[in-house]
Amino acid sequence: MSNGYEMKTTFWEDFTIADAFGVSAIEDTYNRAFNGWKHDYVYITELSLVLNWKMFQWYEKDDSKYQIYYKLYTKLDAWCMDNLRNSELIYYIDTTD
Repeated sequence: MSNGYEMKTTFWEDFTIADAFGVSAIEDTYNRAFNGWKHDYVYITELSLVLNWKMFQWYEKDDSKYQIYYKLYTKLDAWCMDNLRNSELIYYIDTTD
């Protein structure tokens, strides 16, 4: 990640491992990460970043992985917009912009 963001979790590595096992492993990894960290706005923001980066990593390479990352990213982004408030939402928007 050359954009200067300093990773706080192992989400990138977790999804990289899941990539080797296919769509169901990616979905399982997402569900575990979301359920474990949905109350931590910094980690949930990083999860959104990783899903977005993975989506672009798989764009034009593997349609099934691109599609699942797109689906999960848009689902999480909508959740964040509906559930994060005040400084948490500002952090999310500023970080993912």
